[in-house]
Amino acid sequence: MYARGQGIIVNEPTVIALNTRTQDVLAIGQEAWGMIGRTPGYIVAVRPLRGGAITDFEITQRLIRLLFQQAGVSRLYRARVLICVPSAITHVEQRAVLEAARRAGAAQTFLIEQPMAAAIGASLPIHEPLGNMVIDIGGGTSEVAVISMGGVVALEAVRVGGFDMDAAIQAHVRREYGLAIGERTAEEIKLAIGSAFTTPDEFKVEVRGRDLSTGAGKVIVLTPEEVREALEEPVKAIIATIVNALAQTPPELAQDLLLEGAHLVGGGAMLRGFDTRVNNECGIPVHLDKTPLECVVLGAGRCLESFDRLKEMFMGKVGGGR
Repeated sequence: MYARGQGIIVNEPTVIALNTRTQDVLAIGQEAWGMIGRTPGYIVAVRPLRGGAITDFEITQRLIRLLFQQAGVSRLYRARVLICVPSAITHVEQRAVLEAARRAGAAQTFLIEQPMAAAIGASLPIHEPLGNMVIDIGGGTSEVAVISMGGVVALEAVRVGGFDMDAAIQAHVRREYGLAIGERTAEEIKLAIGSAFTTPDEFKVEVRGRDLSTGAGKVIVLTPEEVREALEEPVKAIIATIVNALAQTPPELAQDLLLEGAHLVGGGAMLRGFDTRVNNECGIPVHLDKTPLECVVLGAGRCLESFDRLKEMFMGKVGGGR
């Protein structure tokens, strides 16, 4: 969350913990993320956004309202809000996002496509007649955009991202070892030894979980090679999306990409060896942004700081009050 004139003021996972008996919110963000898989049945930690879309409207609205409260937004001070959304978002999903923000207390809500925000955050020359490629790998979606003269020239998106990588690791461990592990453990494995291409200094990790056949605790050892194989399906889906975007790119702009390369942003872009894999399979240089996790929100922040000059980049707006 970025506030005009202040920079990033909230940086938390999109998770909310609820008591289903009382409907009370117990925690949001990192604190709620720490509760996943560690609470009684009536306390649930949920992600109200999946695949880049709202899966639970009421919980999303409550989460936005809590974030607004942290930022000082209230009935007396109703803010103008800019929300980054996937480029593949449907009109129905757009309306859901706009409505959730309105009900949470926004005076006006604007939307901007994540690849465009990422390009602005990465300080790419998007207003020049040059090809700029952004590869944004988020938790639920991956998007590839070629931008020139302030507009998107080629765009491809797939609802595959970091969460799908975690699920692939869970499925591999369950299938090969009969071991049940949670999504937090799967993410820790991905961060520790996950990769899309062979990397130096690889090592094995011990994983503890529940044996599905006996219910007892069990310890296994995972190698980087098998985790890489487990991640192959989501990685291939993302690379196919990049190839499709390149196929759509006009020849003159494609030449720019061969020289300038593509820019990787998003948490999933930090997967080891992913830049090398893209370079090998797509034939273009690849640069991992220095702030891949914050690049999109920093771009949105620049739009807020230069609102009138950059508002042409926005997708839509709705009024939140009189």
